[in-house]
Amino acid sequence: MDPILEKIQLNTRRHFLKNCGVGLGMGALAQLMSPDAFGLTAPQNPLLPRAPHFSPKAKRVIYLHLTGSPPHLDLWDYKPELNKRTDQECPDEFVKGKMFAFTSGTPKLMGTPRKFAQYGKSGMWMSDAIPHMHEVADDLCVINSMHTTQFNHAPAELFVHTGFQQPGRPSFGAWTTYGLGSENQDLPGYVVLISSGTQPNGGKNSYSAGFIPSVYQGVQCRSKGDPVLYVSDPPGMTRGLRRSSLDALRDLNNHAAQKFAHPETLTRIAQYELAYRMQASVPEVMDINKESKETIEAYGAKPGEASFANNCLLARRLAEKGVRFVQLFDWGWDFHGTNPNEDIRDGLTGKCATMDKPIAALIKDLKQRGLFDDTLVIIGGEFGRTPFREGRTSKGQLLGRDHYPDCFTMIMAGGGVKSGHVHGASDELGFNIAKDPVHVHDLQATWMHLLGFDHEQLTYRFQGRDYRLTDVHGHVVKDLIA
Repeated sequence: MDPILEKIQLNTRRHFLKNCGVGLGMGALAQLMSPDAFGLTAPQNPLLPRAPHFSPKAKRVIYLHLTGSPPHLDLWDYKPELNKRTDQECPDEFVKGKMFAFTSGTPKLMGTPRKFAQYGKSGMWMSDAIPHMHEVADDLCVINSMHTTQFNHAPAELFVHTGFQQPGRPSFGAWTTYGLGSENQDLPGYVVLISSGTQPNGGKNSYSAGFIPSVYQGVQCRSKGDPVLYVSDPPGMTRGLRRSSLDALRDLNNHAAQKFAHPETLTRIAQYELAYRMQASVPEVMDINKESKETIEAYGAKPGEASFANNCLLARRLAEKGVRFVQLFDWGWDFHGTNPNEDIRDGLTGKCATMDKPIAALIKDLKQRGLFDDTLVIIGGEFGRTPFREGRTSKGQLLGRDHYPDCFTMIMAGGGVKSGHVHGASDELGFNIAKDPVHVHDLQATWMHLLGFDHEQLTYRFQGRDYRLTDVHGHVVKDLIA
């Protein structure tokens, strides 16, 4: 017989207890490593409401992202001196050593072809491209001194939504639901609505949860067809059978959660249960036919269609139902002037007609329903547009502008921000910030503050480091807060 096997046969229980310290140690360690030893409780719904660091001014967010970035110099930031110098060569000091997406050499300055005037008691400058927003001028907070570090669409969009120019970080909406949970357990805490038929430039990374649990990521809903893909029961699956199946899955996942305490297991439990509840709740809240004829007309919405107007109305319905964060992405704001739709004259008039009326209606509707004061509304793109003509179209009949990160405009309303207020200013030609600069990280810090968070303290530990929306930057801009 093998000597080793013979020795094992001669070992008694006493030998084992005496000599197998490693085995007993491993057993004791396993007991110490049990969930109970760490004080882990039964899995709970990760979207239950949670308190922020301090009393918030805003309870929810509606973020209207105009993908591609609208030409702020033709909408919000009036530059009479630039108009006077149209077609003059751009001063070398403004372009030397800088990179532009589609412009090189010495471009020609271009003032706006739009007509500007002052509106509201605040005397806010706005162009003729957005006539309905003239009516809500005194409800808006316009920041004309924004700047970013990115000049191409996808990195810039990721930067404004996640605080970083590369994919993989949690979005602002994900941070919000991670910090606050949701007020309605029958609907997602973070809903994404997309119009103009195209995903945002940053793709789903612009509304992902990154490395925090995926229960906090945006759930894309549709305003036409089934609101959420695959949420309906397949053929042959009854409501009762679905419930029984989910009960079995819940028990298995509960066991796994208690044993391994992995956050994605809790996500799986929460998402299965949420999907079951959504089957009844989502079709009801997404049906704008339940709105009055007057409300539908005010937004310019068309039931059964997919549009930015429909999505603005849906955003109000979702906010009213307790959804914490509603994100709208609207494609088509990249006004290079390479085709008639991108011309800052008729093209901009046509595109603004799809968003101007719905946004004004949304603000009025929120006010009428008592939701405006605690709903933070954000409007804007990922960067600005140049004060000169885009290089590829500089000799053509169409007028367009290139990407520009050094100066741009963002709009806020409600949620504790100053109303009828214009913050900061660019110089007389619109090349540099002349007053009160606001970096993207500063704006993000301010958003978090309005929601009741110290942006430096709302963190998530990943790969040995604490991460936050503002990375290692950002200061709250107190002048934006009422």
